[in-house]
Amino acid sequence: QQVARRAGLDWANAQGIRRIVVRSGASGGGSAAPAQRGNVDVLTYARSLSSGEIVQPEDLIWAKLAVAPADAPDDAAEIIGLEARRPLRAGSAVSSRDVSAPQVIASGDLITLTYEADGMVLTVKAKAKGRATVGEAFEAENLTSRRTVLAVAVGPGQAAVGPAADLLMASPALRYAQR
Repeated sequence: QQVARRAGLDWANAQGIRRIVVRSGASGGGSAAPAQRGNVDVLTYARSLSSGEIVQPEDLIWAKLAVAPADAPDDAAEIIGLEARRPLRAGSAVSSRDVSAPQVIASGDLITLTYEADGMVLTVKAKAKGRATVGEAFEAENLTSRRTVLAVAVGPGQAAVGPAADLLMASPALRYAQR
């Protein structure tokens, strides 16, 4: 109530609410929200993660910290299933820039390319010539014909070419979670 009064609000608190947790605020003009300061609830890492590890539900906990990053997620679901971009220390605040979509195809991987159209499905082995996350395009070399084709990653070691690949590239971003 004191904070409300200082902000110019007259709040009687008829329900007797003792605690209000604010996890994020609206940001005007499309600019990044400023870092929250004070004793705020922030999503933190429950254990240290190595670069490349997939964030699991048990890796995240809410904790009180003095400061929250400007890009702190409001919900753990935004981070679960993503890959650590760098080593992350237990107890540190979660930031959206800490993680990215996980790589499911690495350069040099032997993969299965699938072409599907009009009820027909063809598969062939290929070698990835680049890295990719789910839904991301990359080049792959057909091991039989030695031709390089543009493929779209659909999962670990799996990619689509042809009409299915075109649909995947046109669809909204996908997320692959290893659970």
